[in-house]
Amino acid sequence: MKISYAIEMFYDGDCPLCMRETRLLQRMDRHQRLRFTNIARLDFDASSVQKTQAELMAEMHGRLPDGSWVTSVEVFRRLYSAVGFGPVVWLTRLPIIKQALSVGYLVIARYRLRLRLTGCCSENCSIEPSKVAGKFQDKRRQRIVEERLNG
Repeated sequence: MKISYAIEMFYDGDCPLCMRETRLLQRMDRHQRLRFTNIARLDFDASSVQKTQAELMAEMHGRLPDGSWVTSVEVFRRLYSAVGFGPVVWLTRLPIIKQALSVGYLVIARYRLRLRLTGCCSENCSIEPSKVAGKFQDKRRQRIVEERLNG
């Protein structure tokens, strides 16, 4: 059986920031070179890929067709190379850019659930807490969103 994808992306479907990136990549993936696996789905079992849910939630993971794993910024390099941005991706390997991206990624990955979770663009958010009630599969995230909305 011939494997037709370049990388499988494991993404958090409950994270607005992650979903924005995932939708962008899905639109750009005209040749179906990417696979997308939502780790926030209730029927997703991390042990089926020999990982824990905590590992997959801590940082971006990608699985290559040979079964090997890449993490962090390298996943994004592979994803964007697969959709035709290879000539630009090589710039991210230049030492100073590579280091800045690695540090930036660590900060974003760590705090992604606190970064404008509701999609509001200002401090005067118009989203009511009742509108997000029960929208998150992860109760911890639900609590974070509700706390942000309730002040």
